[in-house]
Amino acid sequence: MQILVVNSGSSSVKFELFAMRPERALLKGEIERIGLPDTALWIEASGPDSRENAAVSACDHAEAMRVVLHTLESARSPVNLRDVVAVGHRIVHGGARFVAPTRIDDGVLAGIRELELLAPVHVKGNVAGVEAARATFPNVSHVAIFDTAFHRTIPAVAREYALPREIARKYGIRRYGFHGTSHAYVARRASEMLGRPLAELNLITLHLGNGASVAALRDGQSVDTSMGMTPLEGLVMGTRCGDVDPAIPGLLGELAGETREQVNRTLNFESGMKGLCGESDLREVHHLADAGDVDAQLALDIFCYRAKKYVGAYFAVLGRVDAIAFTGGIGENDAEVRARICAGLEWFGVVLDRDRNQGGSNPGIPERPISADDAGVVVLVIPTDEELEIARDVLAFLNSTED
Repeated sequence: MQILVVNSGSSSVKFELFAMRPERALLKGEIERIGLPDTALWIEASGPDSRENAAVSACDHAEAMRVVLHTLESARSPVNLRDVVAVGHRIVHGGARFVAPTRIDDGVLAGIRELELLAPVHVKGNVAGVEAARATFPNVSHVAIFDTAFHRTIPAVAREYALPREIARKYGIRRYGFHGTSHAYVARRASEMLGRPLAELNLITLHLGNGASVAALRDGQSVDTSMGMTPLEGLVMGTRCGDVDPAIPGLLGELAGETREQVNRTLNFESGMKGLCGESDLREVHHLADAGDVDAQLALDIFCYRAKKYVGAYFAVLGRVDAIAFTGGIGENDAEVRARICAGLEWFGVVLDRDRNQGGSNPGIPERPISADDAGVVVLVIPTDEELEIARDVLAFLNSTED
């Protein structure tokens, strides 16, 4: 039994094929820069050392999925497409309607399209990938796994905004949260690493990448998270502003003469680290800061400060914290950021072991604790695996529908 996982963005399609019994990854890859002259494909059949790169032609997602199919058919690995029983799709926004894995049909796809306003870049790319995959793999089940579903357990006190109730209810304005698949995977691995049932653990999980969020988990379930109705709220991100005074978008329209579309672009694509110092990639921000660029130094300070503020708030929410887990490209690989976020939290029992933490500055270092042995709160680095979590969710859904 094999499950293909598709994570489709606005100009890319990530894919990974899993055998589920026993569980193992067979092949993964990504088609990047869809619709551009330099469209490229990379694939790995047995780890990073097996990576192959190739130029391909893909003017749209439909053609990209045909490239995926050809790649799977010609792969030098134990791939037999007759064993593929389902395709699992990462869908960023499920709104209030989709709170669990869902088999995709025309009605479900129409419901997902209706959520495009809440995450326009993400959902549009998700839908394009689903449409292309359904056409390319017409004889298997297609299952949507929603990033927002993990946060369905957030209570009303953390979920609701202080807006007129009739408006909020009519338009579904509330906190949904995102990166749920990553937070779920990391929580599960933290439980295994600590040797304790997830249902007994209070955790703070930080998914730090170009998009970034923090989640508070009580007894293994999400009770608060930094992202809100859309993926814009919360931490400072690569190009997203995170928390701002809600009057600012309107003022941008009045003072700068920006249209709604221009304001949306400013907040989503021109803000965050890019807005602060001109670079959205934190590695480049580090280089600028090390060279004495004061804007980059401030940007790095703000990024870590905002994350620390949320961690401190979630200590207050949870009361007892058993572990903090860092994941995502920044969370997994940036020792300085982890140290900055944890500095000053010693009163809460957060004490890093410097040597353990520094070991994470090189990509590829496996998951591990980075806290001191006598620390009151365990701090972990856990590389996320959203594709594996999606495959597991799809398998559990298929098993439940067969009963």
